[in-house]
Amino acid sequence: MKILFIGDVVGRAGRLALSSRLSRLIDRHQIDLVVANGENAAAGFGLTADLARELYDLGVDVLTSGNHIWDKKELYPYLESQKRLLRPANYPAGAPGRGHGVYTTSAGIPVGILNLEGRVFMGNLECPFRVADALVEELRRQTPIILVDFHAEATSEKAALGCYLDGRVSAVVGTHTHVPTADERILPGGTAYMTDVGMTGSRDSVIGIRKELAVEKFLSLLPVRFEVAKKDSVICAVVLTIDEQTGRAVGIERVLEELAD
Repeated sequence: MKILFIGDVVGRAGRLALSSRLSRLIDRHQIDLVVANGENAAAGFGLTADLARELYDLGVDVLTSGNHIWDKKELYPYLESQKRLLRPANYPAGAPGRGHGVYTTSAGIPVGILNLEGRVFMGNLECPFRVADALVEELRRQTPIILVDFHAEATSEKAALGCYLDGRVSAVVGTHTHVPTADERILPGGTAYMTDVGMTGSRDSVIGIRKELAVEKFLSLLPVRFEVAKKDSVICAVVLTIDEQTGRAVGIERVLEELAD
């Protein structure tokens, strides 16, 4: 089976890119399940229920997220009720929503998805490695096919989790930094790995933000109101090919879809 995982969808530029090309990508790669990180879909910071529904309508089956999922407080009730939207599983007990789930493709194949957030240069959360131990074991009782979205800053932390979970999950893919890495590979135990899938949004930007505003921030060190860039859209994603019986990855392909303005 094939899973399309789409890197962080940033603002309107990212949503328009998916509107233009997602169905084509699904057909081209014969995709069975589409997963996207949607935590930046609302003007670059957070997500709303309406925008989540918009992404579902475009063909996304499951949305993952990260630290920006908390930016819109009006989303919290939707997080509680919507099983297709995940937040990182290693937040403290009582946080709205859920961090893992099992989803069924149109062919009836169950796929486990686990969302985790890193701690290096991030928040003081529960250990993603220990949380993964418990939740991967739970998911494996339902399906051998498990995808992990690790939303983290440090490449070393992402690589370490990939090695730690090798052979226990089908894929560990990184999000958060918005810059795609070129290290996609299948680890010795059969787990597909990529440090960061990148972002879906404006490439004429600084990680999705209007470049002049980002430069101003670095030059002045003063507060700057960021705005999402709009030009030169790109879809960064990865296609995962997984053996349905064993859950082992047999292929991982980086996708870079450029859109002309």
